[in-house]
Amino acid sequence: MLAPALVIVGGLFGASLWYSVLKSLGYLPFIGQFQITLEAYRNLLPGSGTPASREFLPALGFTLWVSGAATLLAAAGALGVVVVGLGRTRAPHAPRGIVPLLNLTLAFPHLVWAVAIALLLAQSGVLARVLFQLGLIATPADFPVLIRDPYGIGIIISYTTKLIPFLLLMLLATLHAQTDDYAAAAATLGASRWQTLRYVTLPLVLPALTAGMLLGFAFVFGAYEVPALLGVQFPRMLAVLALDFFRNADLRSRAEGMAISVLTGAIVLLVAAVAYALTARRTAGHG
Repeated sequence: MLAPALVIVGGLFGASLWYSVLKSLGYLPFIGQFQITLEAYRNLLPGSGTPASREFLPALGFTLWVSGAATLLAAAGALGVVVVGLGRTRAPHAPRGIVPLLNLTLAFPHLVWAVAIALLLAQSGVLARVLFQLGLIATPADFPVLIRDPYGIGIIISYTTKLIPFLLLMLLATLHAQTDDYAAAAATLGASRWQTLRYVTLPLVLPALTAGMLLGFAFVFGAYEVPALLGVQFPRMLAVLALDFFRNADLRSRAEGMAISVLTGAIVLLVAAVAYALTARRTAGHG
């Protein structure tokens, strides 16, 4: 029953992957290049003296920073909600009123959410104007630069607030799928709520949290629209850099853009494979 959908998705993915790899190897018939080479990948290496080499490593470091920071902050936020829920009862759950708020954030596409973040946190945004009206800052321009800043703070905020509900739903689903035997045993042995959190809850949710973090990291690592909207010209995330080279007026730069895309896709697939392996291992362990 899944075969028709899998054929379509697999065909589109396979054709795109083949096209990207072929172009990254220098096969550009529209400008008369038919020879397969690794020149585009060599052009990304430091010391090659190409525009791609000057931007690739900063873009890679910036992408790792944004992806890692957003993922870690989201994991901390999701665990924080679980901790608050456990502080009220021995059965962890989301505090009352937080679920509708999380559903609200999940309902918006990433691009729409990024626009909302920009309107809220920009120096000319809602929050800066409110603080100015309250007399807390002299002018809206005194508000700290959180959008289009060189550290990617706006991008991190946008992805963190979108990843928290995703990770929280994974944690709650894991906890709700467990029996009450562990919590009951901990209570029988005189464990407090915080001891139950440390020795029961955290070990139970850690595999799901790890897999969710890896998936979130992979998604942010290969994302384009939010970094393009909230980022600066330098440094840029890999997806933004790849599309910029692909759309360059010099058609020979298309190979470098595709090489960056192939490397980005390889890293994303590797992280996704690790997440799948952890999930499969956890499922097998429960089995």
